[in-house]
Amino acid sequence: MIRTNRLRCLFKPSPLKRAIFFVIADAILLFFSFSMAYQLRFNFHIPDEHVIGFWHLVWILVPLKIFFFYIFKVYFIAWKYFVFRDVNKFLNALVLAYFLFMVIVIFFYDGAFPRTAILIDFLLSFLLLLAFRFSKRFVQNIVVTDNTKPTLIIGANNRAMSVIASSFSSEIDYFPVAIIDDDRTIINSYLSNIKVHSFDDLEFLVNKYNIKSAIITNNYKSEELDRVFEQLSKVGVTDIKLSKLLGNKNEKLIDLSIEDLLARPPKDLDLEKIASFVRDKVIMVTGAGGSIGSEIVRQCDKFGAKKLILLDHSEYNLYTIYEEIKKTPTVALMQSVVDRKILEKSFKLHKPEIVIHAAAYKHVPLCEDNIEGAILNNIIGTKNTVDLSIECNVQKFIFISTDKAVRPTNVMGTTKRICELYIQNVDSKNTLMSAVRFGNVLGSSGSVIPKFKYQIENNIPLSVTDPEITRYFMLIPEACQLVLQAASIAKNRELFILDMGEPIKIIDLAKKMLKIYGKSELGMKFVGLRSGEKLYEELLIDDSDKDTIYDSIFVASPTTYDINILNEQIERLLVSENRLKVLKEIVPEFNHKVVSSPMNEHKFK
Repeated sequence: MIRTNRLRCLFKPSPLKRAIFFVIADAILLFFSFSMAYQLRFNFHIPDEHVIGFWHLVWILVPLKIFFFYIFKVYFIAWKYFVFRDVNKFLNALVLAYFLFMVIVIFFYDGAFPRTAILIDFLLSFLLLLAFRFSKRFVQNIVVTDNTKPTLIIGANNRAMSVIASSFSSEIDYFPVAIIDDDRTIINSYLSNIKVHSFDDLEFLVNKYNIKSAIITNNYKSEELDRVFEQLSKVGVTDIKLSKLLGNKNEKLIDLSIEDLLARPPKDLDLEKIASFVRDKVIMVTGAGGSIGSEIVRQCDKFGAKKLILLDHSEYNLYTIYEEIKKTPTVALMQSVVDRKILEKSFKLHKPEIVIHAAAYKHVPLCEDNIEGAILNNIIGTKNTVDLSIECNVQKFIFISTDKAVRPTNVMGTTKRICELYIQNVDSKNTLMSAVRFGNVLGSSGSVIPKFKYQIENNIPLSVTDPEITRYFMLIPEACQLVLQAASIAKNRELFILDMGEPIKIIDLAKKMLKIYGKSELGMKFVGLRSGEKLYEELLIDDSDKDTIYDSIFVASPTTYDINILNEQIERLLVSENRLKVLKEIVPEFNHKVVSSPMNEHKFK
């Protein structure tokens, strides 16, 4: 065992061993080059008077070359990472070595030497050394090992070159065999000796090379990406990666996700407007550890908030987002918005200028089974936060609402609608109050997507409530940016509505996810609508909603409600034995939908 470990250590790569290897290899190649130069100069019959000179000169020139290779750090370049930009180092080192060699020979050497042989040697040594350096990548280019996957690259660009280089250096186990691109002007050209084809050749290439993997390097919009995904799926390519640019210009291969295909980014994001709203402000975010709250925190950090006050009653979620924020001074408050006394101390101590209220229970079936908890957290928690914002002269209060507040059929949506009514009718004094209503966001903790992912990973048929059910979807970062953008133009009492694009059928979402994971055989099962659940979510109530300066943001018509009556109804709601009746009294359009099966019957195992 000891002997085996010593052998492993002996052959384990290291910078010193690499340098020794190349010094020895270069010395052999340089000696061969100088010898061949002499042979070629004298037509393979070297005169006797030049044989002695050969041995004198070779012992001068070879060490000089190796010395300058060391000076130019040639021996610090890993073999598999040698690229064309490193050729300059070789050329500069050789030029200086030959210059110093000629100075030594002219001024200090008395013997004869053939100048033509020196020129031939320069060319030969340069070509031999480069050929040796590129040899490893050349071999990797023509030999596909059993561990590599024949791969199709979608997009002839710099990222494709980076993927190819990573493949040749064995950094990834994908081996590009063909490239496909939409640009007809580059069809039949080559990148790193790999031919560029059109999409017309897709099926032919997949069959020829038995391709099951593809790496997409083009920056497609979601609609275009969906088209490419469907084309690849149709010919049996199931392992699909995206080459994405991360921080510091690093590129990484990531799995194609449903979020990539469904994302519909807004066209009128005004980043400067958002920055001017957030910059140098003390901002409190309630529910800071949740899907929406945590992303709002990230955006506020990104756009230069002066200080962030993160409030959440979940220890783990709060810790996670608190640890993530590095640039902005941050305070983590582990408390509930329901506890007014503790909340009041936090407001008076930290003096927030902007409050973004994202804390809420949002899961419809859980709120149906826990009506009292939903009322306390959603209504009383919001009321406490609103009242304290007014009392402490907060500049702006932004409430995160939901599409489920429109003609609600469940307790969660109704509690959110009551909060909208309170914000639009309370005496806000010096505090500007606004609410922002939007639909589902892709990948949030309450979204159907994480549930589908869990079921796919555990080989469980996907649970779809109804074949006709639809939902709106938007990426979390873009939804949160639109929230901040709406807040920046708020004057008072507005109910902003975000344009979420076209609604998507959940059954289509499920089918696409099964394709992405290559598990279409799992199929789906229909479990029926749950209590309070709608087939179709709505964002707009009627045609009286007004446009703003942004196409992605609308303002709903205000609803007037006597605040004294509303406060009295909320008080009764807390003590009533029939809370659903009081909810209906406050929100007459509340049409509660109940199914006979309890939620637990729909829970997957």
